[in-house]
Formats: sequence, structure tokens, C-alpha cells
Amino acid sequence: QVQLVESGGGLVQAGGSLRLSCAAYGSIFSINFMNWYRQAPGKQRELVAGISSGGSTNYADSVKGRFTISRDEAKNTLYLQMNSLKPEDTAVYYCNAEGVHTLVPERRVADYWGKGTLVTVSS
Repeated sequence: QVQLVESGGGLVQAGGSLRLSCAAYGSIFSINFMNWYRQAPGKQRELVAGISSGGSTNYADSVKGRFTISRDEAKNTLYLQMNSLKPEDTAVYYCNAEGVHTLVPERRVADYWGKGTLVTVSS
């Protein structure tokens, strides 16, 4: 069984910074893609940023130049550095792992989600 655990959310003033982390636990052989999504109240979940196992990244237009996604493959940990935060960044941020390869107890490839961490940006 694979678990994704996010941390680092909280309350910050506009213009401030936060760093989110997502640790993947379990008998993981490799992970193809890791992503951050967010869902604001009354809105659909949206992709914020993603990173491949090779290090290729992509960002939503709304966060380009402000957010940086990175991963430590040895630790199966994903990060999101968020700078120049705006009130419209307020949301629950979810970690997503696509193409998680596990060998124990059986050879399997699956996707997983974390439970989310709340980021609140005050004006």
C-alpha cells in the first residue's frame, strides 16, 4: 500500500512564501510523474505543477514565475516552493503520484492521492 502525506500548509500574508512537501511511503520502485493540484472553495480541482522522473516540469499559467516544483527521487518526496503568494492561491493543495511502480506484495502500477494540506493567503 502506498501513502502520500502532504505537509507545509498554513496561513500566510499576501506576498509571503510557503514550501509544501509530499512524502510517498510504501514499497515503491519508481514513480513516473508527481503533481500538485489545488481546489479552492466552490471550484474544480486544477493542476498547479507537475514533474516527471526525468525532471521535466510544467506549470499552470497562474503560478508560472512564482512557484517551483521539485522532487527528491531517492526520498520519494515532492516539493512545491510557493513565493509571492496571492489571496487567489488559497486552496487545499493535493499531492498526486502517477505511475507508481511497486513490486511488493505484487507487481503493480497505480496512481495515488494525498489527503491535502490547506493554504490560506490573507490580503
